[in-house]
Amino acid sequence: MIDWQAIDTVLLDMDGTLLDLHYDNYFWLTHLPKRYAQAHNVDEAEAFRRLEAHIKAHEGTLNWYCLEFWSDSLQLDIRALKEEVKHKIQIRPFVVDFLKALKQQGKRLVLITNAHPQSLDLKLEITEIDQWLHMVISSHEFQQPKEAQEFWQQLIVQEPFDPERTLFIDDTVRILDSAKEFGIRHLLCIQQPDSQREQRDITEYPAIHHFDEIIPQ
Repeated sequence: MIDWQAIDTVLLDMDGTLLDLHYDNYFWLTHLPKRYAQAHNVDEAEAFRRLEAHIKAHEGTLNWYCLEFWSDSLQLDIRALKEEVKHKIQIRPFVVDFLKALKQQGKRLVLITNAHPQSLDLKLEITEIDQWLHMVISSHEFQQPKEAQEFWQQLIVQEPFDPERTLFIDDTVRILDSAKEFGIRHLLCIQQPDSQREQRDITEYPAIHHFDEIIPQ
């Protein structure tokens, strides 16, 4: 599927790509509604309804990923609530083997994530995946999400790469679309970002279930 001889740089998403998206889905869809209901004295169904509408309105924007925005909007300490379920933060299967193999081959490994710096710090503290990466970049540094062309324009200035010789792996099709528009040649999607949900049928891009399918020999 991948000609590793044609690739110098590997750009990697975090949530749903290197890490199991179950933690994030559990937090936003189960844990947060429960805590919101307790804080605002409503039942969990009403809490879920309110949160779903609010979150949906900001999908794909930087606010959607910003813990400070949600802390202010919901009048809750989102960072502290995320700590309560941090035991659910998990590295996806074969990720470490994959990163080690690419590093041995001399590939440049760069994590690019829309995760807020507070969330990013928590996940790196738990998983320590940054020890196998050359660079870690949050889109909040650029004030633009990966969905925006401005993100890629700033990324290539800070972390120079040849789009023709770069592989980008993400679990979100709209973000892969943005990378494609920018000119990144090699694009790959993750079929099952959340281990507790069904595997998706990805038709827009080549897709893998786990990284053992593409570890270079």
